[in-house]
Amino acid sequence: MTKPETFKLVGLAGSIRSASVSRAILQTFKDVMPEGVELTIFDLAEVPIFNQDLEADLPASVRALREAIASSDGMIVISPEYNHGMSGVIKNAIDWVSRPGYASILVNKGVAIFTTSESPLGGARAQGDLHKMFLSTLSRIAPGREVSIGGTAKSVRDGRLIDETLIRRSLALIESLLDEIRLIQGRPKRMKSSPAS
Repeated sequence: MTKPETFKLVGLAGSIRSASVSRAILQTFKDVMPEGVELTIFDLAEVPIFNQDLEADLPASVRALREAIASSDGMIVISPEYNHGMSGVIKNAIDWVSRPGYASILVNKGVAIFTTSESPLGGARAQGDLHKMFLSTLSRIAPGREVSIGGTAKSVRDGRLIDETLIRRSLALIESLLDEIRLIQGRPKRMKSSPAS
C-alpha cells in the first residue's frame, strides 16, 4: 500500500497586531489545507529588528524562526500592503533568515506569496516587492495566478476569510506550491483527476 503523501508548511503573516487580517487568512488556510498538508503559523511578534551584530549569538526567536523554516517543505507568506510596498515585518524576518547570502535556508525553498489590502487592489503593488525579495534569496516562487486579497473589510470577517472565490484561488496557488515542492524534492508528480465525461 502506498504511503500517504505529506507536506509540512510554515506560514508567515506580515502583521503582528491582535486582529491581523493576514493571520486570519493564514488561519483559514490552515483549516482548509488539502489532506496530508500541515500548516504551522509562526508568530513574528518577538523577532527583533535585524542587527548584524547579533548574528554571532542569535536571539532565541530568530533561532526558532530559522528552525521552523529549515524543517518545513515550503512557506506561505502573506503581507499587507503599506505605502505601496510590503510589510516591514516580513522584510525583517526574511533579512534574518536569508544569511549567509546565496547559501541560506531559503535557497530552493518553495514559497507561495499572498498580499492583502482594504482597497480592491488587494496589495497588488506589494507583490512585486515580495517577488523581487524571494528571487534574491534564490527561493522557488510557486508559479500561477497572483492572489491579492482586497476589500478585506468584507472578505475577512470574525477572523476568517469568507470569500469563497478567493479561497478557491488561494488553494490553487497552494497546490502550485505543492507541485513546486514535489519538483524540488524529486517526488512523483501529482496525478490529476480526469474531468468527468
